[in-house]
Amino acid sequence: LLKRQCLYLVPGIHLCCPFVVPSSPGTLFDSEGGLYVCMNTFLGFGREHIERHYRKTGQCVYLHLKRHVIEKVPGASGGALPKRRNAKLFLDLEANGDLSSDDFEYEDEAKLVIFPDHYEISLPNIEELPALVTIASDALLSAKSPYRKQDPDSWEEELQASKHAKSLVQLDNGVRIPPSGWKCSKCDLRENLWLNLTDGSVLCGKWFFDGSGGNGHAMEHYKETGYPLAVKLGTITPDGADVYSFDEEEPVLDPHIAKHLAHFGIDMLQMQVAENGLRDNDIKPRVSEWEVIQEAGVKLKPMYGPGYTGMKNLGNSCYLNAVMQAIFSIPEFQRAYVGNLQRIFDYSPLDPTQDFNTQMAKLGHGLLSGQYSKPPMKSELIEQVMKEEHKPQQNGISPQMFKAFISKDHTEFSSNRQQDAQEFFLHLINLVERNPVGSENPSDVFRFLVEERTQCCQSRKVRYTERVDYIMQLPVAMEAATNKDELIAYELKRREAEAARRAPPELVRAKIPFSACLQAFSEPSNVEDFWSSALQAKSAGVKTSRFASFPQYLVVQIKKFTFGLDWIPKKLDVSIDMPDFLDINHLRAMGLQPGEEELPDIAPPIIIPEDPKDRMVNHFVEYIDESSVMQLAEMGFPLEACRKAVYYTGNLGAEVAFNWIIAHMEEPDFAEPLVVPVFGGTASSGVAGFGAVGLDNQPPEEMVSIIISMGFQRSLAIQALKATNNNLERALEWIFNHPELEEEDGEPALSMMDLENHTNANILAEARSEGPRIKDGPGRYELFGFISHMGTSTMSGHYVCHLKKEGRWVIYNDLRVCASERPPKDLGYIYFYHRIPS
Repeated sequence: LLKRQCLYLVPGIHLCCPFVVPSSPGTLFDSEGGLYVCMNTFLGFGREHIERHYRKTGQCVYLHLKRHVIEKVPGASGGALPKRRNAKLFLDLEANGDLSSDDFEYEDEAKLVIFPDHYEISLPNIEELPALVTIASDALLSAKSPYRKQDPDSWEEELQASKHAKSLVQLDNGVRIPPSGWKCSKCDLRENLWLNLTDGSVLCGKWFFDGSGGNGHAMEHYKETGYPLAVKLGTITPDGADVYSFDEEEPVLDPHIAKHLAHFGIDMLQMQVAENGLRDNDIKPRVSEWEVIQEAGVKLKPMYGPGYTGMKNLGNSCYLNAVMQAIFSIPEFQRAYVGNLQRIFDYSPLDPTQDFNTQMAKLGHGLLSGQYSKPPMKSELIEQVMKEEHKPQQNGISPQMFKAFISKDHTEFSSNRQQDAQEFFLHLINLVERNPVGSENPSDVFRFLVEERTQCCQSRKVRYTERVDYIMQLPVAMEAATNKDELIAYELKRREAEAARRAPPELVRAKIPFSACLQAFSEPSNVEDFWSSALQAKSAGVKTSRFASFPQYLVVQIKKFTFGLDWIPKKLDVSIDMPDFLDINHLRAMGLQPGEEELPDIAPPIIIPEDPKDRMVNHFVEYIDESSVMQLAEMGFPLEACRKAVYYTGNLGAEVAFNWIIAHMEEPDFAEPLVVPVFGGTASSGVAGFGAVGLDNQPPEEMVSIIISMGFQRSLAIQALKATNNNLERALEWIFNHPELEEEDGEPALSMMDLENHTNANILAEARSEGPRIKDGPGRYELFGFISHMGTSTMSGHYVCHLKKEGRWVIYNDLRVCASERPPKDLGYIYFYHRIPS
């Protein structure tokens, strides 16, 4: 039931309806305001869009919902909370935080409106309306918004006191928790840490209700000990703290939290939490990236108007906010969606909530129109100062409907957990590719061709291939740090402070020259398990990547996220001197050079066991190629999923394993640990063996992917496998014996991985007859934006976007949009460059 916002207009953050937040206290919506809910589809529309819906569908009965904000008579309420004159709050909206509850109250209004004459019937009206209409209207008014479950703020209302709080046993083991410098006692994580209230253990969490991630040591400790309650460090204030009950499997209230914390030497009255979740005295002595990236401690001037609209954080949705701000700063996306707004709306389907282009146009209009980014009136500022309540809150938009659509059917993006902005960017590009708008695809501005040169080290022969890509991934050349002596001294001091349980020393960040990262990108890399067609055997091989074309907009990702030797994800906290102007013309691909000899075009042999039992278990290998696992994990896929992909594709390399990931990533057990089946048993849930035949007689996706990776079309691969009873070796022979079938199919299939997932080795080159859609040109660029990440991994932390507009830098930190004073260009994660015209 979509009765909180219009399907075509982005709601203001407080009233969650398609109209401007009142510009002065006491202003009512005009008589044509409010929201119209179709009594047939239960979709909501603003006044300017209801006529379009009526003309398109013929639906004539709508429920008109409207909220009035009214100034109280002085002294009428004695400072109580806003009084609601109606028995129910029809609109299911949060209160306007900018309006004082002592001075204003709400009144909600509901009517039935009959089109086309706009005949109105006030509700409730039992006398004039049939019983069925009355029942339907009451049900609609009392229904909860579908977005309430996405709003973490609503969870606070549901917290219940834990059954363990009153009788909690606390061990008298002498443990005292220091005021800062916390670290998981089982790993190196320093964020998302939880203090067990029974024995004082400090351990990292995993997918708790606040959306951050960890390695699950707090849960493991509970399973070993049965100690039920833990409090999140960094959330403790004089007003309370975030408490989780492992036994009850939900966040809870602890009425005795002050007593329980005092047992470990923590005085709640002395604890203050910062806006980003870190305690004040944690931030100050550590020049942390939280301070630098958010430009904390600097007075920033708010920006208002078109293109300076903030976005509400829906609960770890800052990755989405940052990416969308960058996307809609690009003219091609502005023209495609906002420029075609009326056409997109006019031709939208009957349910616009399920239309990508409608939701993109709606969001783009909200960001660029300026309707939701207006400076406060001077009278308001004077009144706030007089009341000593001057806490200016910028308006903005709430992307609830957009997030709900764009993340549906995606396990990670549909959750309230923190995500990788790079993965979301590619997910968005995938949706743009699949939902064309107009004659040109705006995502073409990011597309470029990569030429990969692979050389057999023994025969010296080479192979050139091309693939489509959207992001240039730059490795971090840690060995090139210019302040190595300072880093060594800092690490020694940090370890000493950790051993003495003191606050850590002031952070020293590795300084990496950008030229070193660019050099590392251009250097040859070893190819694991390289099979040389010249030798007809495995051999050593090296691969070099160059640009076969340069994109109009170059997106550069710094590969800060990696894995330690213990497979624990970590982030490289480095400073890179990213240039304002970038010239990569020297990375232009040259193609086959004189004197080079190409490798023969021969596919490697694929051994399929004859034993049917072996086929059913996909000729399980005795080991897992960890290098292939690492390549996949660095792309952002869950570690266990990467292990399964390499295992079930028989260690045939990262490319084939990537195909397996694409085929299985939507399955519920995708990221579950690998379960190695025994001979005669069955494979783990959701995984088909090479020789297994599905109930629908479709060939296993792994076998199809292997054939596609050899350059054949998907339709031909499926036909060959069906013709040979899913025998891979015979299917390859069948393809070679039927070359006429390949010629008949004029349009090779384009794998979804070209759109959804970026890899350095595995995005297929587009092979359509008209060629790939690229906007080639010179490789000279200028920086116009960057997205920065704060935190220790992609599973936690916060994202902020900086964009250069009208000659100056602007920081977009969710709702806060301000002129940037110190843009931290050296700490970015994703950089956006535009081509400099010749």
